[in-house]
Amino acid sequence: MAIQKSALLTWADDASYEKTPDGAFDSLLDNPVMPEAAFIRMLRLERRRTERSGRQFMLVLISSEHFHCDAESDLLDYVVTAVSSVTRETDILGWYQQGTALGLLMTELGQTNSLTTETIAKKLVMAVQEKISAESFQKISFQFRLFPQEIEKSCENDDNQIHYPDITRKHQSKYSSGHALKRVLDIAGSLFAFTAFMPVFILIGLLVKLTSRGPILFCQKRVGQYGKEFNFYKFRTMYTGNNPRIHQDYVAKLIAGNLDEADGIYKIVNDPRITPLGRFLRKSSLDELPQFVNILKNDMSLVGPRPPLPYEFERYQTWHKRRVLELKPGLTGLWQVEGRSRTTFDEMVRMDLRYAIERSLWFDVKILLQTPSAIFSGRGAC
Repeated sequence: MAIQKSALLTWADDASYEKTPDGAFDSLLDNPVMPEAAFIRMLRLERRRTERSGRQFMLVLISSEHFHCDAESDLLDYVVTAVSSVTRETDILGWYQQGTALGLLMTELGQTNSLTTETIAKKLVMAVQEKISAESFQKISFQFRLFPQEIEKSCENDDNQIHYPDITRKHQSKYSSGHALKRVLDIAGSLFAFTAFMPVFILIGLLVKLTSRGPILFCQKRVGQYGKEFNFYKFRTMYTGNNPRIHQDYVAKLIAGNLDEADGIYKIVNDPRITPLGRFLRKSSLDELPQFVNILKNDMSLVGPRPPLPYEFERYQTWHKRRVLELKPGLTGLWQVEGRSRTTFDEMVRMDLRYAIERSLWFDVKILLQTPSAIFSGRGAC
Protein backbone atom coordinates (compact mmCIF):
# COMPACT_ATOMS: atom_id res chain seq x y z
CA MET A 1 0.00 0.00 0.00
CA ALA A 2 1.59 3.29 -1.06
CA ILE A 3 2.00 6.25 1.27
CA GLN A 4 -0.75 8.74 0.56
CA LYS A 5 0.79 12.21 0.81
CA SER A 6 -1.02 15.50 0.90
CA ALA A 7 -1.30 16.76 -2.65
CA LEU A 8 1.51 19.30 -3.11
CA LEU A 9 1.20 20.65 0.43
CA THR A 10 1.80 24.40 0.61
CA TRP A 11 4.11 24.99 3.57
CA ALA A 12 3.14 28.60 4.13
CA ASP A 13 -0.42 27.45 4.65
CA ASP A 14 -1.35 26.69 8.27
CA ALA A 15 -3.84 24.00 7.27
CA SER A 16 -3.42 20.74 9.12
CA TYR A 17 -1.37 18.11 7.38
CA GLU A 18 -2.95 14.89 6.24
CA LYS A 19 -2.12 12.00 8.54
CA THR A 20 -0.63 8.81 7.20
CA PRO A 21 -3.22 6.01 6.98
CA ASP A 22 -2.82 2.77 8.89
CA GLY A 23 -0.50 0.26 7.25
CA ALA A 24 1.57 2.94 5.59
CA PHE A 25 4.72 1.66 7.26
CA ASP A 26 4.69 -1.25 4.83
CA SER A 27 5.06 1.22 1.99
CA LEU A 28 8.65 2.12 2.71
CA LEU A 29 9.86 -0.43 0.23
CA ASP A 30 7.93 1.48 -2.42
CA ASN A 31 9.35 4.82 -1.25
CA PRO A 32 13.00 4.16 -0.40
CA VAL A 33 15.24 6.81 1.10
CA MET A 34 17.62 8.09 -1.56
CA PRO A 35 21.22 6.85 -1.08
CA GLU A 36 23.74 9.35 0.22
CA ALA A 37 25.71 9.79 -3.00
CA ALA A 38 22.56 10.44 -5.04
CA PHE A 39 21.11 12.82 -2.44
CA ILE A 40 24.32 14.87 -2.21
CA ARG A 41 24.36 15.04 -6.01
CA MET A 42 20.79 16.39 -6.01
CA LEU A 43 21.73 18.92 -3.34
CA ARG A 44 24.66 20.07 -5.43
CA LEU A 45 22.49 20.52 -8.53
CA GLU A 46 19.84 22.43 -6.59
CA ARG A 47 22.51 24.63 -5.03
CA ARG A 48 23.93 25.50 -8.45
CA ARG A 49 20.45 26.33 -9.76
CA THR A 50 19.73 28.59 -6.79
CA GLU A 51 23.09 30.34 -7.08
CA ARG A 52 21.97 31.63 -10.47
CA SER A 53 18.20 31.95 -10.14
CA GLY A 54 17.96 33.15 -6.56
CA ARG A 55 14.92 30.87 -6.00
CA GLN A 56 15.63 29.53 -2.56
CA PHE A 57 15.34 26.05 -1.13
CA MET A 58 15.43 24.59 2.35
CA LEU A 59 17.58 21.74 3.61
CA VAL A 60 16.24 19.90 6.65
CA LEU A 61 18.55 17.57 8.56
CA ILE A 62 17.07 14.94 10.88
CA SER A 63 19.86 13.27 12.82
CA SER A 64 20.10 10.40 15.27
CA GLU A 65 22.81 7.94 16.24
CA HIS A 66 20.04 5.41 16.90
CA PHE A 67 18.66 5.05 13.36
CA HIS A 68 20.37 1.68 12.96
CA CYS A 69 20.47 0.64 16.59
CA ASP A 70 18.95 -2.77 17.33
CA ALA A 71 17.05 -1.36 20.31
CA GLU A 72 15.49 1.26 18.01
CA SER A 73 14.93 -0.96 14.97
CA ASP A 74 11.68 0.79 14.02
CA LEU A 75 12.82 4.36 14.66
CA LEU A 76 14.02 5.04 11.12
CA ASP A 77 10.85 3.58 9.56
CA TYR A 78 8.62 5.70 11.75
CA VAL A 79 10.60 8.90 11.07
CA VAL A 80 10.60 8.33 7.30
CA THR A 81 6.87 7.65 7.29
CA ALA A 82 6.12 10.71 9.43
CA VAL A 83 8.20 13.00 7.21
CA SER A 84 6.63 11.55 4.06
CA SER A 85 3.16 12.29 5.42
CA VAL A 86 3.74 16.05 5.46
CA THR A 87 5.97 16.63 2.45
CA ARG A 88 5.23 17.36 -1.18
CA GLU A 89 5.87 14.95 -4.03
CA THR A 90 8.54 17.34 -5.28
CA ASP A 91 10.54 17.19 -2.04
CA ILE A 92 13.48 14.80 -1.88
CA LEU A 93 14.24 12.61 1.13
CA GLY A 94 17.62 10.89 1.31
CA TRP A 95 20.67 10.15 3.41
CA TYR A 96 22.71 13.27 4.08
CA GLN A 97 25.07 11.09 6.12
CA GLN A 98 24.47 7.40 5.70
CA GLY A 99 22.98 5.85 8.82
CA THR A 100 23.00 8.95 11.02
CA ALA A 101 21.41 11.93 9.25
CA LEU A 102 18.43 12.10 6.92
CA GLY A 103 18.21 15.05 4.55
CA LEU A 104 15.03 16.61 3.22
CA LEU A 105 15.53 18.84 0.18
CA MET A 106 12.60 21.22 -0.23
CA THR A 107 12.81 23.08 -3.52
CA GLU A 108 10.94 26.03 -5.03
CA LEU A 109 9.74 27.53 -1.76
CA GLY A 110 9.22 30.97 -3.26
CA GLN A 111 9.83 34.03 -1.12
CA THR A 112 9.95 32.68 2.41
CA ASN A 113 10.30 34.47 5.72
CA SER A 114 10.81 33.50 9.35
CA LEU A 115 7.12 32.61 9.70
CA THR A 116 7.33 30.20 6.76
CA THR A 117 10.40 28.55 8.23
CA GLU A 118 8.71 28.20 11.62
CA THR A 119 5.63 26.67 9.96
CA ILE A 120 7.73 24.08 8.13
CA ALA A 121 9.65 23.24 11.28
CA LYS A 122 6.49 22.92 13.35
CA LYS A 123 4.76 20.59 10.87
CA LEU A 124 7.77 18.28 10.53
CA VAL A 125 8.58 18.15 14.24
CA MET A 126 4.95 17.52 15.21
CA ALA A 127 4.58 14.80 12.57
CA VAL A 128 7.62 12.92 13.89
CA GLN A 129 6.64 13.49 17.51
CA GLU A 130 3.22 11.93 16.96
CA LYS A 131 4.68 8.76 15.44
CA ILE A 132 7.29 7.86 18.06
CA SER A 133 7.59 7.71 21.82
CA ALA A 134 8.76 10.66 23.89
CA GLU A 135 11.93 8.77 24.80
CA SER A 136 12.78 8.10 21.14
CA PHE A 137 11.96 11.68 20.18
CA GLN A 138 14.64 12.94 22.58
CA LYS A 139 17.22 11.02 20.54
CA ILE A 140 16.51 13.01 17.37
CA SER A 141 17.76 16.46 16.39
CA PHE A 142 16.45 18.77 13.66
CA GLN A 143 18.18 21.50 11.66
CA PHE A 144 16.45 23.83 9.19
CA ARG A 145 18.62 25.81 6.75
CA LEU A 146 17.61 28.14 3.92
CA PHE A 147 19.82 28.63 0.90
CA PRO A 148 21.16 31.14 -0.01
CA GLN A 149 19.95 33.36 2.85
CA GLU A 150 21.62 31.44 5.65
CA ILE A 151 25.15 31.54 4.25
CA GLU A 152 24.83 35.28 3.61
CA LYS A 153 24.18 36.10 7.27
CA SER A 154 27.71 35.35 8.45
CA CYS A 155 30.92 33.98 7.01
CA GLU A 156 31.85 32.25 10.30
CA ASN A 157 28.95 29.85 10.87
CA ASP A 158 28.57 26.22 9.88
CA ASP A 159 25.98 26.76 7.16
CA ASN A 160 28.63 26.73 4.45
CA GLN A 161 29.61 23.19 5.44
CA ILE A 162 25.97 22.09 5.71
CA HIS A 163 25.05 23.27 2.21
CA TYR A 164 28.34 22.18 0.62
CA PRO A 165 28.90 18.65 1.98
CA ASP A 166 30.29 17.44 -1.36
CA ILE A 167 33.07 20.02 -1.06
CA THR A 168 33.82 19.87 2.66
CA ARG A 169 33.93 16.07 2.81
CA LYS A 170 36.17 15.86 -0.24
CA HIS A 171 38.70 18.27 1.24
CA GLN A 172 38.55 16.87 4.75
CA SER A 173 39.20 13.31 3.61
CA LYS A 174 42.38 11.95 5.12
CA TYR A 175 42.75 9.60 2.18
CA SER A 176 42.85 12.21 -0.57
CA SER A 177 46.27 11.65 -2.15
CA GLY A 178 45.94 14.78 -4.29
CA HIS A 179 45.22 16.91 -1.24
CA ALA A 180 48.18 15.41 0.63
CA LEU A 181 50.57 15.99 -2.30
CA LYS A 182 49.39 19.59 -2.62
CA ARG A 183 50.08 20.15 1.09
CA VAL A 184 53.56 18.63 0.72
CA LEU A 185 54.22 20.99 -2.20
CA ASP A 186 53.03 23.94 -0.11
CA ILE A 187 55.31 23.12 2.82
CA ALA A 188 58.35 22.32 0.68
CA GLY A 189 57.88 25.43 -1.46
CA SER A 190 57.45 27.70 1.56
CA LEU A 191 60.51 26.36 3.36
CA PHE A 192 62.57 26.73 0.19
CA ALA A 193 61.33 30.32 -0.23
CA PHE A 194 62.25 31.23 3.34
CA THR A 195 65.75 29.84 2.82
CA ALA A 196 66.31 31.41 -0.59
CA PHE A 197 64.77 34.81 0.19
CA MET A 198 65.94 35.30 3.78
CA PRO A 199 68.35 38.12 2.83
CA VAL A 200 65.52 39.77 0.87
CA PHE A 201 63.18 39.45 3.88
CA ILE A 202 65.72 41.18 6.11
CA LEU A 203 66.48 43.93 3.59
CA ILE A 204 62.82 44.73 2.91
CA GLY A 205 62.06 44.74 6.63
CA LEU A 206 64.83 47.30 7.24
CA LEU A 207 63.73 49.51 4.35
CA VAL A 208 60.08 49.48 5.47
CA LYS A 209 61.12 50.47 8.98
CA LEU A 210 63.50 53.22 7.84
CA THR A 211 61.28 54.86 5.21
CA SER A 212 58.00 55.30 7.10
CA ARG A 213 56.53 55.07 10.57
CA GLY A 214 54.73 51.93 11.57
CA PRO A 215 55.25 48.16 11.82
CA ILE A 216 57.20 46.15 9.27
CA LEU A 217 54.40 43.66 8.67
CA PHE A 218 50.80 44.45 7.87
CA CYS A 219 48.27 42.04 9.38
CA GLN A 220 44.73 42.01 8.02
CA LYS A 221 41.66 39.80 8.36
CA ARG A 222 40.88 37.88 5.17
CA VAL A 223 38.24 35.28 4.30
CA GLY A 224 39.61 31.81 3.69
CA GLN A 225 38.16 28.45 2.71
CA TYR A 226 34.60 27.78 3.88
CA GLY A 227 34.29 31.46 4.84
CA LYS A 228 36.63 31.18 7.84
CA GLU A 229 38.60 34.37 8.59
CA PHE A 230 42.36 34.28 9.20
CA ASN A 231 45.22 36.74 9.77
CA PHE A 232 46.81 37.62 6.43
CA TYR A 233 50.41 38.93 6.37
CA LYS A 234 52.17 41.31 3.99
CA PHE A 235 55.03 43.77 4.18
CA ARG A 236 53.48 47.12 5.04
CA THR A 237 53.16 49.27 1.90
CA MET A 238 50.86 52.01 3.23
CA TYR A 239 51.11 54.89 5.63
CA THR A 240 49.59 54.15 9.02
CA GLY A 241 46.22 55.65 9.92
CA ASN A 242 44.93 55.69 6.32
CA ASN A 243 41.28 55.79 5.34
CA PRO A 244 40.01 52.35 4.17
CA ARG A 245 36.98 53.97 2.54
CA ILE A 246 38.97 54.50 -0.67
CA HIS A 247 39.40 50.75 -1.12
CA GLN A 248 35.87 49.92 0.01
CA ASP A 249 34.42 52.20 -2.69
CA TYR A 250 36.76 50.68 -5.27
CA VAL A 251 35.74 47.12 -4.32
CA ALA A 252 32.05 48.02 -4.59
CA LYS A 253 32.61 49.32 -8.13
CA LEU A 254 34.77 46.33 -9.09
CA ILE A 255 32.22 43.71 -8.06
CA ALA A 256 29.33 45.67 -9.59
CA GLY A 257 31.27 46.06 -12.86
CA ASN A 258 31.17 49.87 -12.69
CA LEU A 259 34.90 50.66 -12.96
CA ASP A 260 36.14 53.18 -15.50
CA GLU A 261 39.61 53.73 -16.95
CA ALA A 262 40.65 56.00 -14.09
CA ASP A 263 39.88 53.40 -11.43
CA GLY A 264 42.23 50.67 -12.65
CA ILE A 265 41.49 46.95 -12.61
CA TYR A 266 44.02 45.12 -10.46
CA LYS A 267 44.57 47.95 -8.01
CA ILE A 268 43.64 51.56 -7.39
CA VAL A 269 45.51 54.01 -9.60
CA ASN A 270 47.54 56.68 -7.74
CA ASP A 271 46.42 55.44 -4.33
CA PRO A 272 47.53 58.20 -1.88
CA ARG A 273 47.77 55.71 0.97
CA ILE A 274 50.77 53.88 -0.51
CA THR A 275 54.36 54.82 0.38
CA PRO A 276 57.03 55.28 -2.34
CA LEU A 277 58.70 52.03 -1.25
CA GLY A 278 55.28 50.39 -1.12
CA ARG A 279 54.69 51.16 -4.80
CA PHE A 280 57.84 49.27 -5.73
CA LEU A 281 57.00 46.35 -3.41
CA ARG A 282 53.51 46.04 -4.89
CA LYS A 283 54.70 46.33 -8.48
CA SER A 284 57.25 43.56 -7.89
CA SER A 285 54.91 41.54 -5.61
CA LEU A 286 57.66 41.44 -2.98
CA ASP A 287 55.14 42.64 -0.39
CA GLU A 288 53.51 39.20 -0.66
CA LEU A 289 56.53 37.25 0.67
CA PRO A 290 55.30 37.05 4.30
CA GLN A 291 52.33 35.00 3.07
CA PHE A 292 54.61 31.97 3.12
CA VAL A 293 53.86 32.09 6.86
CA ASN A 294 50.16 31.76 6.04
CA ILE A 295 50.96 28.79 3.82
CA LEU A 296 52.91 27.03 6.57
CA LYS A 297 50.02 27.69 8.96
CA ASN A 298 47.71 26.00 6.42
CA ASP A 299 45.57 29.12 6.01
CA MET A 300 46.67 29.38 2.38
CA SER A 301 48.21 27.35 -0.42
CA LEU A 302 50.86 28.22 -3.00
CA VAL A 303 48.16 28.13 -5.71
CA GLY A 304 44.56 29.24 -5.31
CA PRO A 305 42.28 32.29 -5.46
CA ARG A 306 43.32 35.48 -3.72
CA PRO A 307 41.60 35.75 -0.30
CA PRO A 308 38.98 38.53 -0.13
CA LEU A 309 38.48 41.08 2.61
CA PRO A 310 35.37 40.58 4.79
CA TYR A 311 33.63 43.66 3.34
CA GLU A 312 34.45 42.41 -0.16
CA PHE A 313 33.03 38.97 0.65
CA GLU A 314 29.81 40.57 1.91
CA ARG A 315 29.22 42.08 -1.52
CA TYR A 316 29.64 38.79 -3.38
CA GLN A 317 26.75 37.23 -5.21
CA THR A 318 26.05 33.68 -4.10
CA TRP A 319 27.92 32.09 -7.02
CA HIS A 320 30.93 34.34 -6.35
CA LYS A 321 31.29 32.77 -2.91
CA ARG A 322 32.17 29.42 -4.44
CA ARG A 323 35.69 30.76 -5.05
CA VAL A 324 36.32 30.73 -1.30
CA LEU A 325 34.11 27.78 -0.42
CA GLU A 326 35.61 25.36 -2.93
CA LEU A 327 39.26 26.39 -2.68
CA LYS A 328 41.89 27.32 -0.14
CA PRO A 329 43.24 30.81 -0.99
CA GLY A 330 46.62 30.98 -2.68
CA LEU A 331 49.72 33.11 -3.11
CA THR A 332 49.32 32.88 -6.87
CA GLY A 333 46.66 31.46 -9.16
CA LEU A 334 45.21 31.07 -12.61
CA TRP A 335 43.91 34.66 -12.62
CA GLN A 336 47.37 36.06 -11.81
CA VAL A 337 49.05 34.27 -14.70
CA GLU A 338 46.28 34.46 -17.32
CA GLY A 339 44.38 37.62 -16.41
CA ARG A 340 44.65 40.62 -18.71
CA SER A 341 44.34 44.33 -18.11
CA ARG A 342 40.59 44.39 -18.75
CA THR A 343 39.60 41.26 -16.84
CA THR A 344 36.32 41.86 -15.05
CA PHE A 345 35.55 40.62 -11.55
CA ASP A 346 33.13 38.00 -12.89
CA GLU A 347 35.79 36.73 -15.31
CA MET A 348 38.27 36.49 -12.45
CA VAL A 349 35.79 34.39 -10.45
CA ARG A 350 35.23 32.13 -13.47
CA MET A 351 38.99 31.58 -13.70
CA ASP A 352 39.07 30.54 -10.03
CA LEU A 353 36.17 28.15 -10.59
CA ARG A 354 37.87 26.76 -13.69
CA TYR A 355 40.92 26.06 -11.56
CA ALA A 356 38.69 24.30 -9.00
CA ILE A 357 37.50 21.93 -11.75
CA GLU A 358 40.85 21.32 -13.48
CA ARG A 359 43.23 21.46 -10.52
CA SER A 360 45.94 18.86 -10.17
CA LEU A 361 49.50 18.74 -8.91
CA TRP A 362 50.78 19.31 -12.44
CA PHE A 363 48.41 22.24 -12.95
CA ASP A 364 49.77 23.83 -9.74
CA VAL A 365 53.36 23.37 -10.91
CA LYS A 366 52.48 24.88 -14.29
CA ILE A 367 50.96 27.97 -12.63
CA LEU A 368 53.96 28.33 -10.31
CA LEU A 369 56.34 28.22 -13.27
CA GLN A 370 54.31 30.91 -15.07
CA THR A 371 54.14 33.20 -12.03
CA PRO A 372 57.61 34.84 -12.33
CA SER A 373 56.92 36.04 -15.88
CA ALA A 374 53.53 37.39 -14.77
CA ILE A 375 55.23 39.29 -11.95
CA PHE A 376 57.94 40.78 -14.16
CA SER A 377 55.35 41.88 -16.72
CA GLY A 378 53.29 43.54 -13.98
CA ARG A 379 50.22 41.44 -14.77
CA GLY A 380 50.39 39.41 -11.57
CA ALA A 381 50.75 42.28 -9.13
CA CYS A 382 47.58 42.79 -7.09
